[in-house]
Amino acid sequence: MNDVTDLEETVETRLPNGLTCALPASSPLAKLLRSQRTWEGPGAKERLAILRAAKSIAIVGASANPARSSYFVGTYLLQSGDYRVYFVNPNATEILGQPAYPDLASLPEVPDIVDVFRRADDIPSVIDDALAVGAPAVWVQLGIWNEDAARYGESKGLTVVMDRCIKIEHARFHGGLHLMGFDTGQISSRRTLR
Repeated sequence: MNDVTDLEETVETRLPNGLTCALPASSPLAKLLRSQRTWEGPGAKERLAILRAAKSIAIVGASANPARSSYFVGTYLLQSGDYRVYFVNPNATEILGQPAYPDLASLPEVPDIVDVFRRADDIPSVIDDALAVGAPAVWVQLGIWNEDAARYGESKGLTVVMDRCIKIEHARFHGGLHLMGFDTGQISSRRTLR
């Protein structure tokens, strides 16, 4: 019997309980399972620890365009005064008055955090680059998700944060951001977290 499913491509799918099975790639169940997230990155305390320990951040996919989120995040990180910020973009020479570097290997130091503004498909190559230079953490920006890349990075010893904005997290941990994402304008006598 020449069944259509015999000819159809299958995908190995990991179920939430950890078991794996082969499913037809076009099946509704395979599509649903691909859309569900099973990887969990560091919790809030671990993310705070990453930000506290870091002295330098490289923004991969940084843009000189003020309308881009990487520009806004770069501006915030430079103004926070907490970090040495490096911009990585092979098509730019300067971003926000700082030199732009073509790749992570060209930076003057190994960054403590590699903050990524690239498509989900590009995350594995950024993780490889971060591993090659010895960066300890990769922080993938809000709205970007590549679960396989996160698992791969962790298996190689990287700390991986994904689908979180480093600016929002920094501001939230330092009391300058409401849960809805707005600047509270609140002045506090609390001691800073650094």
